[in-house]
Amino acid sequence: MTPAESSPFAPWLGLAAALGGGLLIGLERERRKGSGAARAAAGIRSFTLAAVGGGIAQTLQQPPLVALGALLVVLLSAVAYWKSRERLPGRPLPDPGLTTELALFITYLVGVLSVQQPTLGAGAAVAVATLLAARERLHRFATVLLSESELHDALLLAALALVLLPLMPATPQPWLGGMAPRTLLLTAVLILSLQAAGHVALRLLGARAGLAVSGLFSGFVSSTATIASMGARARAEPAQRGACLAGALFSTTATWLQVLLMVAALAPAALPTLLPSALAGAVASLAGAALAWRQAGAAMAPAAAAHGPLRLREALAVSAMLGAVAVLVAWGQRHFGQAGLMVGTALAALADAQSPVAALATLHGEGRIQAAALRDGVLLGVLSNSLTRGVTGFVAGGRGFGAAVLLSLVMSTGTALMVAWALAAPAGG
Repeated sequence: MTPAESSPFAPWLGLAAALGGGLLIGLERERRKGSGAARAAAGIRSFTLAAVGGGIAQTLQQPPLVALGALLVVLLSAVAYWKSRERLPGRPLPDPGLTTELALFITYLVGVLSVQQPTLGAGAAVAVATLLAARERLHRFATVLLSESELHDALLLAALALVLLPLMPATPQPWLGGMAPRTLLLTAVLILSLQAAGHVALRLLGARAGLAVSGLFSGFVSSTATIASMGARARAEPAQRGACLAGALFSTTATWLQVLLMVAALAPAALPTLLPSALAGAVASLAGAALAWRQAGAAMAPAAAAHGPLRLREALAVSAMLGAVAVLVAWGQRHFGQAGLMVGTALAALADAQSPVAALATLHGEGRIQAAALRDGVLLGVLSNSLTRGVTGFVAGGRGFGAAVLLSLVMSTGTALMVAWALAAPAGG
């Protein structure tokens, strides 16, 4: 029993929370109640009494009384619903819905909860009242703003995150280079979540800000793919070239941030060794992206997403590549030592910078490489992937677009390498 629960004022605090919660929910329902013969059966007094009744029943610590009170509220709600379905003279049979009746029962439960945990009960009351008050906005969101494909993708993401992810094995597997299957699926879920965030930003913020934010989020999935997409869009829509370039450069910033996040998750002990150089690269990349965004100009037409919110095939491909690269890097390190580790990292990073970083972090977590080797491998991987991204910028966006992307990559990667060299020089001397 907590001190709050053992206090003589605890019952009064719980009943006060129940009273406040009932008044809050009842106030919202009273405004929806209407008037005349068509008014709803329950208003501010009914909801307040239901909450206080639940609080009193719980205060008496009589479980049968709590259950009886809940049954009484259910019966009264059923009667109210049946009365609201009565046909008025000259009018069709109304469809009142069940919101008020369900809210009345939940308010009773809020009263019970408020006595047990006043803070949680008060929070629940606020959440219920907010949900009830947002009726029009939720209805518009569900029927107007949310498209069929967006609803489908939201359900898919929820199923992956809440159903399939907990079922995946969480223990490292030797055949995956020491990675866990759940880590691979978690990577796909995170990629899909970032895609969704970028899609929302593009719809809400327009071209200039939306493409920048979308580029940043998409960079966590694949900076190379983002640069290709932004370059192609810049060719097709010259008026949005500046915003597309800013989005492409923000994706390179995301690469550095993702490197830090992956190392923090998989090899936290090595983070202090990598942090100065990776952070320097991120700051240099962010400065170039911010400059491009500022020069893009604010007068731009709204941007429309060129694809659906989620690209499941792309997310699964990145996760599969991560697993394959983990196996490759672990094999190279096991058979050829440090040289094989670096060569395998550089070759794998030509396609994707994220996978070799995850593989290196996994090896460090297993104690097979030192923090300095992890840092050197990460920087080598980002440098190798910068070659691919630079070429992609020229091919997708043309000479000017590619030159700007390449300059940003040279500046950010060069800054990171110089910081790493400066910090390692005293130890080497």
